[in-house]
Amino acid sequence: MLRNYLIVGLRALAKNRTYAFINIVGLALGLAAAVLILLYVRYETSYDAALPGADRAFQLQTYYKADKKGTEAMPMQMTEYVAGRTLAKDFPQVEKIVYVRSEEPVVLQDGVAKVTDDVRIVDSNIFDVLQFPFVRGNPAHVLDDNNSLAISESEAKRRFGTINVIGKTLTLELNSGNTDYRITGVFRDIPKNSQFAANIVARVDPNTEFGQFPTFMTSWGSQGGWYYVKLRPGVDAADINAQLPTWKKRNIPDEVVNGERRNQGDLQDFALVNVRDVHLGKGQRFGIRPPNDKRTVLTFGLVAFMVLGMACVNFTNLATARASQRAREVALRKVLGASRGQLVAQFIGESVLVAAIAMVIALALVELLLPTFNNFLEAQITLDYFGRNTVLPYLLGLVLLVGAAGGVYPAFYLSRFEPARVLRANKSASDAQGSGVLRNVLVIGQFAVSIALIICTIVIYAQTVYARTANQGYQREGLFQVTNLDAQGVDKITLRLVDEIRRLPGVQAAAATGIAIQPHNNNNTDMFLPGSSSSIQLGYYTTQSGFFRAMGMKMLAGRDFDDNRPRDDATTPFPVDMAAERAFAARGANAIISESAAHRLGFHTPQEAIGKNLMGGLTLREIGLVPVTIIGVVQDARFRSMHDPLQPILFLAAKNGFTNIDIRYAGIAPNKLRDEVQGVWNRLVPQVPFQADFADEILRDEYQADTARGQLFAGFALLSVIVGCLGLFGLAAFTAERRTKEIGIRKVLGARTRDIVQLLVWQFSRPVLIANMIAWPVAWWVMRDWLNNFDQRVGLGPLPFLLAGGLALGIAIATIASHAFRVARANPILALRYE
Repeated sequence: MLRNYLIVGLRALAKNRTYAFINIVGLALGLAAAVLILLYVRYETSYDAALPGADRAFQLQTYYKADKKGTEAMPMQMTEYVAGRTLAKDFPQVEKIVYVRSEEPVVLQDGVAKVTDDVRIVDSNIFDVLQFPFVRGNPAHVLDDNNSLAISESEAKRRFGTINVIGKTLTLELNSGNTDYRITGVFRDIPKNSQFAANIVARVDPNTEFGQFPTFMTSWGSQGGWYYVKLRPGVDAADINAQLPTWKKRNIPDEVVNGERRNQGDLQDFALVNVRDVHLGKGQRFGIRPPNDKRTVLTFGLVAFMVLGMACVNFTNLATARASQRAREVALRKVLGASRGQLVAQFIGESVLVAAIAMVIALALVELLLPTFNNFLEAQITLDYFGRNTVLPYLLGLVLLVGAAGGVYPAFYLSRFEPARVLRANKSASDAQGSGVLRNVLVIGQFAVSIALIICTIVIYAQTVYARTANQGYQREGLFQVTNLDAQGVDKITLRLVDEIRRLPGVQAAAATGIAIQPHNNNNTDMFLPGSSSSIQLGYYTTQSGFFRAMGMKMLAGRDFDDNRPRDDATTPFPVDMAAERAFAARGANAIISESAAHRLGFHTPQEAIGKNLMGGLTLREIGLVPVTIIGVVQDARFRSMHDPLQPILFLAAKNGFTNIDIRYAGIAPNKLRDEVQGVWNRLVPQVPFQADFADEILRDEYQADTARGQLFAGFALLSVIVGCLGLFGLAAFTAERRTKEIGIRKVLGARTRDIVQLLVWQFSRPVLIANMIAWPVAWWVMRDWLNNFDQRVGLGPLPFLLAGGLALGIAIATIASHAFRVARANPILALRYE
């Protein structure tokens, strides 16, 4: 019987090739999209899932809460150094805790510097917590001693040409100076679907490495690294998390500054997060690897199923529309003794057969698209048919699900035909019953999805373009930014480096700075107005004089920093010199504030702020407040992404503590400028890799995730339109064929070709118009929620909705117009002979 069903199914497909092509291609496209996105969803939700001991490995995270003084809500993966030490002391459930910092040291091999990304320094053996596999060395003891180092398999091959590197030496330039590290282990390359990344992991003595920062190891407000925690067997992290609110109150001391009592614990919450949940967890800032939003991942999964659902709708629509062609077959089978159950099984079997053929085509498409998809997402997604990560059961399940979803209604619909009514009139029972309401509802649903996706694509594209091109408060054209100034050895040569860059042809201005386009640091300080004991939080960064000219930022009131005025210089020596700190606190400094900082301080105009005095904790807490005089107000500049609130900033001029050099140029080709600047860099600091980008490139990279999201939505929108139009094309063909006699009668009675075309076009345009009414409010709600993630955003006006609706309507009309015109021009005599 199964063989008979298979033969009948294949003959039914061969009999109507148009129907078979539309169904199979539509399903193949929908299945390809579903498989790709399901692979992506599985990949995003599988971070560290295969890591041994992952159930006991956690990351300690810090979540800042917004307050009225300007503290920004900031859920971070980073944590203060003192927090982890205190956690280990107070909770015996903690078996091991490891502190990790990301460094950019110069790595010397046989005295020669080579670029190395993802260098981590740790205070203990991180591989006891994150148990990545090793190819050389014992992971349990690989970092037992300070000055030991583990290296990744690919890094070992890149540096030494082999993985047999145990006992070899690399020299790292860290805060404590040049130190030789002995390689004690080689670990397999960490997969991209891990929240941890490293090519080199070196163990240091924290007292030696961080001793130059007196408050770093004891401050509850300084986050500079990550803590990984291994809990004892059987311990529930939820129990510890429930105790953390009491724990922080017990351990974080009150601070009294200028008569104001405050506690860092009031601004922060802490949580232990399993390493498998870090990637899609609450802590979305300052991760070792860029995290992702769980809602975004689920949204793409939902969209993929919607596109697949549209393909199933095509099957249902076309199967019921062509019922007249199967009615006599059903009637004859029933006369010959077939039961309704057998007929249902036959038609569902045909649907599963179509789904299976479509799946084969879909998998071919996936295999072709997967490399491009991986490059686009910078992922390592694989399609494994067998083995531990097999997808075969899911593919078989998807075929059965799609086959049943697309075929169950047509099966019951076709199997209910009554033989007597069909054979007596020599016509389909479907001609005498049913109004096609279900088909119209399904078409409306299809185009509602398509229109909503088109709207989302337009809005995401508009916002991304706006974010990249809107006025940032500085002149991006002609701006070149050099990074890597915080690498070891660069700080001693920075001022000379800037001076020589200023002399290059085409350079109009250059300055070193601690704040730059898309910075990786976020510094804040509390300032007090005279006579007030209530602090106001501002961003706090040091720059070199000439910074505002280099950035192209407009001075709204007052003056710029002047190297010839001693109070403009807020330099304090590094390492810390307590006597110099006290002298600086007694002397005070001049500062320039941004426009939004002036407003936060209560000044109504920029001019009103000039000459006003502030007090702030700009140095070590042991020294106290430093008097500050405002000498200038500069326009606001958006240094960070539009996802982040605009930060009010207080600028101080200094000669150290820089992270970047910003260069303003004109009259020289960009590539030539890059070469000239790199030449200066390589001559002065040859041991440090040169890293620099133009402002436009930095902004483009900053919004790469939003751009990728928009492109994915665009791809889904295009796919949904194609699938919808395939269904509409087939439905229009069958409907036009079914109404051939009606059209012939209309023409005999005087209807013109134009009238017939208008009639048919209007019939298929109405579902699209109704679909707009459904899609518009849904898309508006979704996009409003998405746009709220931006501090500055485009208006959600009617244009995207009208464009999407018009585009969908135009595509629908173009799809059915050829059928309508061909049928309308047919000879009415031939039409009246139909059937």
